[in-house]
Amino acid sequence: MDNLEQKIRELKEKKNAVLLVHNYQVGEVQVIADYLGDSLELSRRAAQVEQDIIVFAGVKFMAETAKILAPSKKVLLPRLDAGCPMADMITLEELRDLKAQHPDAKVVTYVNSTAEIKAESDACCTSSNAVSVVRNIDAKKIIFVPDRNLGSFVQSQVPEKEIIFFEGYCYVHNRIKVEEIEEMKKMYPNAPVVAHPEVKKEVVATADVVLSTSGILKYVAESKEKQFIIATEQGLLDRIARENPGKEILPALKPKFCSNMKKTSLRDIYDSLDQEKYEIQVDAHIAKKAVKALDEMLKYI
Repeated sequence: MDNLEQKIRELKEKKNAVLLVHNYQVGEVQVIADYLGDSLELSRRAAQVEQDIIVFAGVKFMAETAKILAPSKKVLLPRLDAGCPMADMITLEELRDLKAQHPDAKVVTYVNSTAEIKAESDACCTSSNAVSVVRNIDAKKIIFVPDRNLGSFVQSQVPEKEIIFFEGYCYVHNRIKVEEIEEMKKMYPNAPVVAHPEVKKEVVATADVVLSTSGILKYVAESKEKQFIIATEQGLLDRIARENPGKEILPALKPKFCSNMKKTSLRDIYDSLDQEKYEIQVDAHIAKKAVKALDEMLKYI
């Protein structure tokens, strides 16, 4: 393992490459990241990196976003089969139909989406700034795609606007049940419940705080509590536990895993660097339109 890590470091230096890693990746990949973070943090970093090559340990829409924000860089995705089911739930035709039905609405698209959907949008957002984007966009009616759960949370925070949802969802967060939270509260009555806004609204209602992945990290690090029930993907819990050794980090009963995020191994990253595969390309016309929506997202950080 150590030898493979060393080889990756040597290849990064040789090829002038940087490794961006999402919080949901496996632990061995997290610990060798140049930058480890959530979608917003990594999007900002992609737009700023000086290296020639970006290796993105995440899923395809993240690598596409990096390419759109850093078009002059070579962007590599170590596992081409690492996709996001939620991003694939909405088609271009479905979004255009929604726009035709609501011509006075503006489209806010969760960054967990394809480049084509971003290109059809007025603004993108992440879980950490979705409320700010929707609150500040110049429209009273918002089409929010593709995540209905995040959209529902945003609606609760911005009641003065009408939000039209698409029925997409994150299959990992959608599996977290109220009953699981209640069971954990019985076992750990003093532990605050910290939920990601991609969970169902009934789970949000049980939470003490609802935060993005970066928000959850900050909350646990700054809290004086010693136990936390955290309703999100297990990769983030692993990072929190590693960074807060004196605190007990508990899942929503059983750990919830994103199988796509867990596909990438150290070997995949080494092979990606060594062979410069799999390079992500985005059609120039689509990228030109999508970058406007992403730039709107980056205004609210």
